[in-house]
Amino acid sequence: MSAGLNLAQQEAVNFMQGPCLVLAGAGSGKTRVITHKIGRLIQAGLEPQRIAAITFTNKAAAEMRERAKSLIGREARGVLICTFHALGVRMLRQDGDVLGLKKQFSILDSDDVTSILKDAGGSVDSATARQWQWTISLWKNMGLTSVQAEAQAKDDNEKIIARVMARYEERLTAYQSVDFDDLIKLPLKLLQEHAEVRDKWQQQMGHVLVDEYQDTNATQYEVLKLLVGERARFTAVGDDDQSIYGWRGATLDNLKRLPLDFPQLKVVKLEQNYRSTSAILRAANNVIGPNPKLFPKTLFSELGEGEPVRVVDADNEEHEAERVVARIQSARANGATEGGGGQVQEWKNFAVLYRANHQARTFEKALRKAAIPYKVSGGQSFFDRAEIKDLCAWLRLWVNNDDDPAFLRSITTPKRGIGHTTLQNLGEFAGKYRLSLFASLFSPSLGSVLPAKAVGSLHEFGRYVNDLEFRARQTEGYEAAHAFLLEWLKDIDYEKHLFDGEDSEKLAASRWTNVLDFCDWMAKRCGGEIDDTAGVSIASEKKTLLEVAQTIALLSTISERETDQNVVTLSTLHAAKGLEWPHVMLVGVTEGLLPFKLGDDDNPTGRADGPMSEGILQRLQEERRLMYVGITRAQRSLAVSWTKKRKKGREMIAAQPSRFIAEMALEKASTREDPREKLKALRAEFAKKALESAAAAAASQAAP
Repeated sequence: MSAGLNLAQQEAVNFMQGPCLVLAGAGSGKTRVITHKIGRLIQAGLEPQRIAAITFTNKAAAEMRERAKSLIGREARGVLICTFHALGVRMLRQDGDVLGLKKQFSILDSDDVTSILKDAGGSVDSATARQWQWTISLWKNMGLTSVQAEAQAKDDNEKIIARVMARYEERLTAYQSVDFDDLIKLPLKLLQEHAEVRDKWQQQMGHVLVDEYQDTNATQYEVLKLLVGERARFTAVGDDDQSIYGWRGATLDNLKRLPLDFPQLKVVKLEQNYRSTSAILRAANNVIGPNPKLFPKTLFSELGEGEPVRVVDADNEEHEAERVVARIQSARANGATEGGGGQVQEWKNFAVLYRANHQARTFEKALRKAAIPYKVSGGQSFFDRAEIKDLCAWLRLWVNNDDDPAFLRSITTPKRGIGHTTLQNLGEFAGKYRLSLFASLFSPSLGSVLPAKAVGSLHEFGRYVNDLEFRARQTEGYEAAHAFLLEWLKDIDYEKHLFDGEDSEKLAASRWTNVLDFCDWMAKRCGGEIDDTAGVSIASEKKTLLEVAQTIALLSTISERETDQNVVTLSTLHAAKGLEWPHVMLVGVTEGLLPFKLGDDDNPTGRADGPMSEGILQRLQEERRLMYVGITRAQRSLAVSWTKKRKKGREMIAAQPSRFIAEMALEKASTREDPREKLKALRAEFAKKALESAAAAAASQAAP
């Protein structure tokens, strides 16, 4: 199982008798180490079902699943490869009853949470509710209850949010629902408070591997500790230099705590980079150098020196975008002439990375003008589309009749003659008797608050949902599931609903195509044709439609179709983590953007040598790690650009190059360039060759 591994990778793979921390620098082959270690554990006699590999995204889990399958073969099918949240769902489906959760609990998405918080806080303002949501999420990731949060509140605003949190928690219990933070918080409660559940899971987990360990928060760390118990058979793979999610609760304290909580910890450093040239890595090592080191390491490459890293200055954002376009065109032309073997560089070899989403607009405009195809990474998820959220609400209601947000969306989409007043009265009735909206439908007392016609319509809807749930429980395999879903859509006349609701027939048709794609994709999961991207298992056996519906809230993308498109990628630095491209352009690298504005009060000069509080210093260190992540996405060439002026609101203000450019310690003489001049020279060269060819052809025709 160690073929093709370097010595450090082999050491990490072969150490199985205790806790292991693998410090995997950017591009050092961490996924390779994890999949080889899974194979080595199976080879050593550990049953596949007792191995869990936990990561942070569905995409990473799917990639790891594929890699494990190709390396290990059929034996990999039993390995649990999933996200932290999918593991939480598995634990709660199996053992959540001891916490009062029924097996068919619902998982609320962000929009549902905002809506419930508005109700719990008596607010109609979505922005306020989202701020509450953000704070409550942070508290949950820190392991705080609403009572603890109120006790620790720093001001009156936090006290108000803690009280809203208490009412929000009451509603979640009533709806038999959880939010995404609960998928970590509640499993922790299970393991902490129920010894029999803890013993069961510790017996089940023979070895736990955690990818992107530096992204774990305090609650996830406690879950990991309780899962592995005193035997501590685990492998944590991460890189403190790539910890860029502090704003959502990730903490480097988890790396600091490992050697303290596990004194026998084995630390292995992966420092050989297989992605980037030496010139790019030198810039990366220089940038990250000023940050304090938990475990010092220096990346090196055997891919050669490569092109020097370029620094490009521009007058403003529009000028910067023009230069990016010129650089892409120049590199494509260059690839066809200089050592490119006649191959033009593909569009997908290029990425433009920036600090904040709003920076994309100027580059989109310039790329469209130049007729260069592109995609904006991190755009709207398939599951965020209104038509897909409509269908998912129905599925959630089949799974959990007590899911009030799903009930309200289903009963009004498409409209079925049940008005707002009826639903308002139903809601008041349900609140008075502490029932879910669905349970209230069949209460003998409902007739006392609603007219007979309204009660009849509600009963009809309730019976229809019960019938769909019963049939979905029996429906298994691709053909049956596909036929069932299409028949259901016809029953509720959903296609007509879409076309009636859109002014543009083309847009309505596009939305209907999304619906059909969704049905096909759901049916394939029922038929075992698609691996479980919710990460429940690597195995792909047939499932009932109701079983598939139970995992729906964990999915963030219908497929990875976009990754194969031959287009230039525009992406934020956060969304680019874990990805790589041959040619990368880091743009908007100015003070105030990267690093992001650090705070005038704490650092009036805005410069690296200004006085800084501890909080500001930590934010600067995280911004430096973000720059490091951006640099290490590049394989063959890297350009870093900044603007002399930038927009701030409606004004143009003077800008300074980011302090990180100086920290890269590049040789200025060899790194300045104007890509437009280079492109002009290449075009002149092509024109000259074309004239020479034409002259030669004319001469040969004139020859006797």
